[in-house]
Amino acid sequence: MLSGGIAMKEDKDPKSHVSWCFKQKRGIKLEEPNNNLCNVYIKKAKSSLNMLESATEKDEIDWISTTAYYARYFAFYALLQKCGIKSEIHDCTISLMHFLFVDENLIEQHFYNELQLAKELRVDTQYYVTEEIDLSKLKKDSETARSFVLGMEEVIENITEKQISIIRNKLNARP
Repeated sequence: MLSGGIAMKEDKDPKSHVSWCFKQKRGIKLEEPNNNLCNVYIKKAKSSLNMLESATEKDEIDWISTTAYYARYFAFYALLQKCGIKSEIHDCTISLMHFLFVDENLIEQHFYNELQLAKELRVDTQYYVTEEIDLSKLKKDSETARSFVLGMEEVIENITEKQISIIRNKLNARP
């Protein structure tokens, strides 16, 4: 499977996938925590929510799935920036959510499931145009995007320096 010209690891166990991602050129990298970039990505998430609202009003299927996914992706990426973690491969970013935040009980499992589903819906509408897309499924997905962004904002507001340190240490200690 290819994603942006990069051969993706098929084994999606988050822990082993994160280890694979560290070896990729545009994979996971530790940087300095950056509150400014965190805020920029929250703004991008909110901008995506605004576009989602417009796309939903007009039943623009491609844009409903795309903006719903990116609203979530940008919101979670904001949290990664707050922790000083960079990942340019979307599947790697999603694996980080589980490995670092769900496994550490900082984010509930349903947020991970929601981000995974949103990505699948975006890929389906973008690349599999011959398949019939269920508009009601898309609209249901879009309705939860706003609460996802709010949930990530809450995690960003409440995460402590100690928790960030634990997350960064776990990432450094991966196999």
